[in-house]
Amino acid sequence: MAGTMSLEDLIADLKETLHDAATVFESDDDAAFKRFLVQALPDMETKRPLTRLGGVELQAGLPRYSLANVPDFAAYKTHLWDRCMPRPWEPGYPGALPRVSAARDDGQWWLLFDPAPTWKHIGALGYSFRFWYFGRHVLGAVAENTTIAEADRGLLLLRAQVEAMRELAMRNAGKPVQMRDGVSGVARNSTPAALYEQLLRVFKETR
Repeated sequence: MAGTMSLEDLIADLKETLHDAATVFESDDDAAFKRFLVQALPDMETKRPLTRLGGVELQAGLPRYSLANVPDFAAYKTHLWDRCMPRPWEPGYPGALPRVSAARDDGQWWLLFDPAPTWKHIGALGYSFRFWYFGRHVLGAVAENTTIAEADRGLLLLRAQVEAMRELAMRNAGKPVQMRDGVSGVARNSTPAALYEQLLRVFKETR
């Protein structure tokens, strides 16, 4: 496997590692292989977090802010708003800061402040609320647009293989299949259900 991190090359390498099992999923548009790779992304976000910087403009008394301008948002991490926070004994101390969290509602993510920021908070710390968040991994048509590092290529393929074996097992495919796992390249030969368990365990144990 010597391809790039483009979606096309990742699909080609995934097919190669699955050996004969790949024929079960073949189609003109490679839809199944794309699906397996996309299904692998949430676990890749946990295994290889992608930290990004975002921001919203605050309004006094408003507790909820749309993150529609942060399309790759996956989870809230922490904020930078308190970097110039006055001490409780210093002039201009605005009081305790609101607790900040994120929640999904109406089909999008929102940043929540409990309680809502006050004029005192904004006067002391500014309207601009900058925060770190965990971003969603994406697979690009060109390698430069794929957010997963090239060093983690094998880990991504391994997690996609897990999805392929899970789907084969759900189809009641009890016939043993042979393949190579994405991380070590070790040849494995077993039923799809057994390979699903083995590969998922390898993925979870990989650091």
